[in-house]
Amino acid sequence: MSDENDSGFELWLHDLSIDPATRVAGAILIILGSALGAMLGVLLMAADPADIMGQIGADESSDTVNGVVISSLSNNTGGDPIEGVLVELLNEDRTIIDSDLTDSGGRFSIVDVPRQSSILYIQHPDNKTVEILLVPGDHSQIIVTLEPGDGFIGPLDMRGESNLADSVFVGFFVAAVTLLSGLAGIVGGLEAYNGNKYNRSWWLAFFGLFSRGMIFIGPLLILIGIGLMYLTRDQFTDYISPEGQ
Repeated sequence: MSDENDSGFELWLHDLSIDPATRVAGAILIILGSALGAMLGVLLMAADPADIMGQIGADESSDTVNGVVISSLSNNTGGDPIEGVLVELLNEDRTIIDSDLTDSGGRFSIVDVPRQSSILYIQHPDNKTVEILLVPGDHSQIIVTLEPGDGFIGPLDMRGESNLADSVFVGFFVAAVTLLSGLAGIVGGLEAYNGNKYNRSWWLAFFGLFSRGMIFIGPLLILIGIGLMYLTRDQFTDYISPEGQ
């Protein structure tokens, strides 16, 4: 009985392998899965990187400086937020732009200030004054630690630590790879539909997996399509089976 079932299954696979509809179905699945990935790439690229970079680099734009002021650690004590600390934002010529006092949680926020090289000046009685060089908006939150005593800490230069521009380029690169992978998969599906170039169809469909259409649905469709394409590989005009060599 088992042998009959095995032979019946093999016969069914053989019928599928010689039926052009199987290859066409595989090609359609590859195209659909890759199209989902290409659509994802288009959505990821919907935000123009040039506009984003222009906003990042323009001195005329404005942003907000947010942060928290805490006390320094000493003998496993400290690290608590400090209320009533005067935080000033200065121009490079030390003229004041705006200021704020920390609340009970040690938080401060200086809003709607120009995106240009500025000085964050923090002073509080019985603590050392802290000076930080920064560009507003480059950091989501700035942690300022006050140390007891007289004197001055800084200037601490944080102007070169922004990763916003790098994030834009990484996002654009991922979107471009997603889109190109989806397009490669679509071309691979069309090649499989025509049944001319097996190796080219296989590799293009494989690259289509990296398009990640709808996370797993697109790659799953492509994998099923590749499986059907492998099953019907003898239908491709350039494929030479080991038995035929």
